[in-house]
This record gives sequence, C-alpha cells and structure tokens, in this order.
Amino acid sequence: MSISVSNISKLYGEQKALNNISFSVNKGEIVGFLGPNGAGKSTMMKILTTYIQATEGEASVNEFDVNEQEKEVQKSVGYLPEHNPLYLDMYVKEYLHFNASVYNTPKERIEEVINLTGLTPESHKKINQLSKGYRQRVGLANALLHNPDVLILDEPTTGLDPNQLVEIRELIKNVGKEKTVFLSTHIMQEVEAICDRVIIINKGELVADASLVDLKKDQQQIIEVEFDYRVEDVLMKRLPNIIDAKNTYDMVWELTFDTQEDMRAAIFDFAAKNELKILKLDTKNNSLESLFRELTK
Repeated sequence: MSISVSNISKLYGEQKALNNISFSVNKGEIVGFLGPNGAGKSTMMKILTTYIQATEGEASVNEFDVNEQEKEVQKSVGYLPEHNPLYLDMYVKEYLHFNASVYNTPKERIEEVINLTGLTPESHKKINQLSKGYRQRVGLANALLHNPDVLILDEPTTGLDPNQLVEIRELIKNVGKEKTVFLSTHIMQEVEAICDRVIIINKGELVADASLVDLKKDQQQIIEVEFDYRVEDVLMKRLPNIIDAKNTYDMVWELTFDTQEDMRAAIFDFAAKNELKILKLDTKNNSLESLFRELTK
C-alpha cells in the first residue's frame, strides 16, 4: 500500500479542517484528490508529507508512519506544493545540484530528471527567466530527484496556459507509469485524462472514493431537449425511467432519468410517436465536473 489514511482529523483551533477521513492508494495508481477551496486538500497533503501532524488518526506512506518515521516518509515522497518554492536567482542546474546534495543524489540523476521533465532546452537559464510552465517542470524535476516511489502534487497545473497544461499533464501521466501519483486539482478534464480514480472531500469530509467509471454509473442521467412544439407535462412523464421533467424555457425541457441506459433513443421515439421535431438534444451531466458539483454543492 503506497498511502494509507485511517480516521484522520485535523483541528486549527476550533475549526475542523479534516473530519475522520480514511482512504488508501495502491502502488502504481494515479489518484485525483478533489474538493472545493477550503475543503482540506492541502491540509491532508501536508500531513502525508510530514509538514504538519494530524490531531487524530493514523497515516502512512510506503508503510512508514508519518508521525513516527518522518525521515523515511520524506525519502519515499516527492512533493510539489501548490506554491512552487523555487530560488529564482539560481540557474536550473545549480538549483537541482543544490537539492540533490540534500539527498546525496548522484549527479547522473540530475541529467536524468532534466531529460525526463523536458527541461533540456532551458536548463542553462536562471529560474527567473523561465515561463510558469517551465518553472513547474523545475518543481517536478526537484520532486523526482531522489527517485521517490510516491509523488504528491498539490495543484501542479495552476496558472498554466492550454499548451502548458497538455505538456505537464503528459509528463505526470508518463511519470505515473512507474510511480504512485496523488494529485489535487480543480481542472476536471485533467483528472479525466490522467487519473485512474478520484477521492472527493467537501468541508473536511469524504464524499466520494471510486474509479471514474463507477462514479459515473451512480449519476442520474440529465438530458436537455428542445422540440418544435409545446408539449404537455403529462406526455413527458410517460417517457420510460423518467423521474423529473422540467419545462425550463418555452419548448425546452430538462429530463432526469434514473438509469445509465442512454435515453436519447427513447426521446427520439417519443418525438416520432407524437409528431414532434427535435431542435436540440444535449446530455448535461455526463462529466466529472457535473458530478463534482452534485457532491459538493
């Protein structure tokens, strides 16, 4: 087990940032750790990386207790915090050499992580000369220097442009082929693109822990449809598996079905039977973003 969390709670004075959280992450998984601002994500990551201690509960990384075996945990983890702490007046290689000395990392490893993170063309520059995307690469390279088994990344793509997003996303995905990756982000497309599983917390409490496939299976299906003619409520409620039908605007309906079977065909059949034309048909909640909103609203 790469990460194990059991009944973790964290109090800041009287404010409870985490409330009895439990989960585990297996070796080789890429897990998205999601929640609104203030949900407790960064607090949990700081506990797992030994920056702070929990008020209650137990946690371990690579079987090492985060309270009793701090040094072993730190050797096992590569951590990129939300605000990437870089020495901007240092050159890229100088910065990595400086940090490698902390871990007694061989010099050859510095070149390895520079190549792995795509820093080669910028490695001769000072960090303050780099774009935000390349600064994030430096942070990732630093997290990978000591070849840790577990990567913990807190908002690794914050502030990146679309091209930089794709590059860092691919980098994380490639690194995740050999390591366990536990990352927080607000970008749902990023999670859907690279994560095997998601853990969602809200107001310090666990609200979901499942694979993306299983999470979507539990969603109600919502379809928005616009007809060319006004339809009576009583007719809409004759659709199979329908649990709610809202006339949101003129001839536009929001239909909620209690099934994962694709109900668009049934709507087409309904339109043909009632001599209606469909002007627009769109699924509204077939995404992690809509599920996230449902669980954290």
